[in-house]
Amino acid sequence: MQQPPEQVPALLDGPAVDVSDAHELLLGYLEWYRDALMRKLDGLSDDQLRTPVEPLGWSPLGLVQHLGWVERRWVRWGFGAEDIVAYPPGGDAEEWTVAANTSTAQVIADYQAEVAVANSLTAPALLGDKARLGGRFKTPDQAPSLGRILFHLLQEYARHVGHLDVARELIDGQTGE
Repeated sequence: MQQPPEQVPALLDGPAVDVSDAHELLLGYLEWYRDALMRKLDGLSDDQLRTPVEPLGWSPLGLVQHLGWVERRWVRWGFGAEDIVAYPPGGDAEEWTVAANTSTAQVIADYQAEVAVANSLTAPALLGDKARLGGRFKTPDQAPSLGRILFHLLQEYARHVGHLDVARELIDGQTGE
């Protein structure tokens, strides 16, 4: 009897192994983590997505909503200096808590819209480009480069996707990639 071919795990996650350009690496890994966020939600019921996980105190969908706000603050308000609402009026509690009248599909769509705008602002820019003034950053000495902002976003996603790993294990025992 012939043995089935062995599944060979990828040697590296994120962009292809031959990618060495820093801009492409940062954007590639950021996209990989955005996709990982969605993969880790797959298979959860609407109730599981919306119910805060104890002892963490937040729901998986609340984490998605939070990351939408993070994208908005760092890229649109920060890098692009757009005149937008950067924080929900209710602060952290509102940022992490999905309102009962907000559908799961709406939270995901809002998150994906923020990612799309972020991609449109970051893809054509250079890593050394400074954030525009007037949004989050008021003076040239406060304005970080796009590289710094992308690095911040990457670590934020890595941390929160790790948090989601813990939440998922508490919810239904699923672990890892």
